[in-house]
Amino acid sequence: MSLHTHASRAGRPPWHRRPAALAAIGAARLIERMPPARIRRLLLRLRGGARPATADEALAARQAVVALSMRCAGQGCLQRSIAAALLCRSRGTWPTWRTGVRTEPFRAHAWIEADGAPVDEPAELAHFHPLMTVAPRH
Repeated sequence: MSLHTHASRAGRPPWHRRPAALAAIGAARLIERMPPARIRRLLLRLRGGARPATADEALAARQAVVALSMRCAGQGCLQRSIAAALLCRSRGTWPTWRTGVRTEPFRAHAWIEADGAPVDEPAELAHFHPLMTVAPRH
């Protein structure tokens, strides 16, 4: 099973919610080009003042991003995870953002979590070891 996702089952978000999602997708595209340590520092700053995202809030953000970006719906896990986190932040919440690897075969992946569980990720994610985490402040 591949870690990339397919188009959101929930469909495209309503028109009034699309600008925020598209802005998050665009910002994530720029952020993903930064060195990993700089991405982490930026996300640590951005999470400030947000409450932890619920699983439903994180899923809605992820689905909006996937529905509006073919890259985020496919292999763009770093952009997808950053965009979903940014979209949550625009709504006053923050999911746990993670990157990790597995060793056999080697693969890297980025994802979000809420309520202690990965959001809309395959069971295969259990084989990944987290390397970077930006969790909400409690």
